[in-house]
Amino acid sequence: MTGAGDGASPDFKRDMLAQLPALRAFAVSLCGRHDQADDLLQNTILKAWSNQESFTPGTNMKAWLFRILRNDFYSELRIRRRELQDSDGEHSAQLAVHPGQHAALDLKDFGRALEALPSDHREAIILVGASGFSYEEAAAICGCAVGTLKSRVNRARASLRDLLSLGEDDDFGPDTTFPAGSSGTKSV
Repeated sequence: MTGAGDGASPDFKRDMLAQLPALRAFAVSLCGRHDQADDLLQNTILKAWSNQESFTPGTNMKAWLFRILRNDFYSELRIRRRELQDSDGEHSAQLAVHPGQHAALDLKDFGRALEALPSDHREAIILVGASGFSYEEAAAICGCAVGTLKSRVNRARASLRDLLSLGEDDDFGPDTTFPAGSSGTKSV
């Protein structure tokens, strides 16, 4: 072991090791299973070893170690309560997440198409589409008439559709060809 334990005092190590039988018994009484108790005991010793500078020499080592073990046990218990038992995989089979790579590629393509727009069109669509300004607010920012700004936004949208090879009704988003949970095969 390296790190916090490099400068461990022999007294700290000796006192900690002397508490192992009592700690293990306490861990078994909390967990009810020896294998879980051993894991809990190991975590306790690792935490105590790595945080030995927080132990005040001359105080009760046993109480300090028991508190670490108890806190670790209840932390793990809280985590396990939020977890769902699904040993047969039935619940996880119902969950589906669309692959992230498609969205990342779509975003990259969109960024390139946005950069290809003339600067006044890019500015107009970013102000209205991404920043949420009204046409009037965006026109004031750009120093142009509202009609001019609306025209720029319209031309920017049309250019983006062309650059991205989208039709009028195409959407960005999850693949509708194979919805979540489908195997990619059609039933007859």
